[in-house]
Amino acid sequence: MVEKFLKEYAKLIAEYPDKIQIQRNNLGENFSEIIIFADKIDAGRLIGKNGKMISAIKTVILACKVKDSTSYRVSIKTIE
Repeated sequence: MVEKFLKEYAKLIAEYPDKIQIQRNNLGENFSEIIIFADKIDAGRLIGKNGKMISAIKTVILACKVKDSTSYRVSIKTIE
């Protein structure tokens, strides 16, 4: 659910939406890392000025913890 939301949201922001990929790594029983892979230009857009965009994304994902009690770490990596 979270991965699908992040992928669709990132595609709306991205200049190259076809390059957006999401990877989820389960790090513990109730902890997962979600990595958003994007083009260099799109990584900047997803992070936003002073990190405001990624902060907003993390806030929305934090609300998902209410439903499935899993904590998430969200990071962005560039595709060369």
